[in-house]
Amino acid sequence: MPNPKLALVLLSGGLDSTTTLAIARADGFDLIALTFRYGQRHHIELDAAARVASAIGVREHLVVDIDLRALGGSALTADIPVPKDRDLQTREIPSTYVPARNTIFLAYALALAEVRDARDIYIGVNATDYSGYPDCRPDYIAAFEKMAALATRAGVEGHPVRLHTPLIRLTKVEIIRRGLALGLDYGLTRSCYDPDPRGLACGHCDSCRLRRAAFAQLGLNDPAPYADRC
Repeated sequence: MPNPKLALVLLSGGLDSTTTLAIARADGFDLIALTFRYGQRHHIELDAAARVASAIGVREHLVVDIDLRALGGSALTADIPVPKDRDLQTREIPSTYVPARNTIFLAYALALAEVRDARDIYIGVNATDYSGYPDCRPDYIAAFEKMAALATRAGVEGHPVRLHTPLIRLTKVEIIRRGLALGLDYGLTRSCYDPDPRGLACGHCDSCRLRRAAFAQLGLNDPAPYADRC
């Protein structure tokens, strides 16, 4: 039978997924955090995900191995330079887009939800302050949810999975404000696409710039460590 109090949350260790985890907790769910070691160019975010899962408190934190480096095609999984100081208003999809990543991650989450009898999956996609990734849009989420209802035993038996995207219409400022209201320590999180060997954020990739600008708009310093602050 479905467990109405259990939810799966995709957790990368970044600002958005951490806020999403805290929101799922505030919504009253018992949580399973799902993190992927997918061949990304650094493991800083995996350490952050472990810290966040421990701090917020989850029933279980699973780290699943997928080798997307075998496919390449992204600055996060291949020897392609991470773009720096890019025009964030452009509609061009950047090289940091990982082909089909959210589809792959959500497919794993969907399978795990069936195994654990969970009917709720949270993902921290955002269609406002983001880098133009096609798998962060509301239309994509709606299509995946419809597919999930057709493609699973749970869906066919009348217990389809619900996809929760609490950040999808929020600005980065609104996301941070929501997390701070929930008591989050954003110093636990890491968002940089290209940290240095010490784990310090570059400050110039899309993720760093969006994050720092949002903290600045709130009159706060981003608590993540940056190379230019050392």
